[in-house]
Amino acid sequence: KQSDDIYTEGMSMMALIGFIMITAQGFANVMAETGDVETLVESTAAAFDGNQALASLAMLLVGLVVTMGIGSSFSTLPIISTIYVPLCISLGFSPLATVALVGTAGALGDAGSPASDSTLGPTSGLNVDGQHDHIRDSVIPTFLHFNIPLIAFGWAATMLL
Repeated sequence: KQSDDIYTEGMSMMALIGFIMITAQGFANVMAETGDVETLVESTAAAFDGNQALASLAMLLVGLVVTMGIGSSFSTLPIISTIYVPLCISLGFSPLATVALVGTAGALGDAGSPASDSTLGPTSGLNVDGQHDHIRDSVIPTFLHFNIPLIAFGWAATMLL
């Protein structure tokens, strides 16, 4: 009975992750179809005034927040790429720098989000004995050891490429 409960809980968790991914893709399509992405890109590019270093850091931090909120890099990429690719083009980033920026911004937060499959999966396995705390034992260590270096190396890659 306990293994059935654990299996059912895992299945419902994976169904929720799938639903979030589908919803995020739909949201990205709505954003693109409204035509307001161009306005957002123009005003954001003007705010950075060609400062690629500051723009890159800001986009990485926004990617971190968005991905932590959604909980999945797979769900974040359609939203981020809809805005970031035209923004990177308008700020003069190279195609390689754009790929590095979008990929890093999407990956950021995935490993540190309480709702991420990257933290929920290990917690499901490690909590079999009921002694694993999801936030303290999975989320915080993963955030510290993955996201902080990823911001630094993602920013460096964006600046060098």
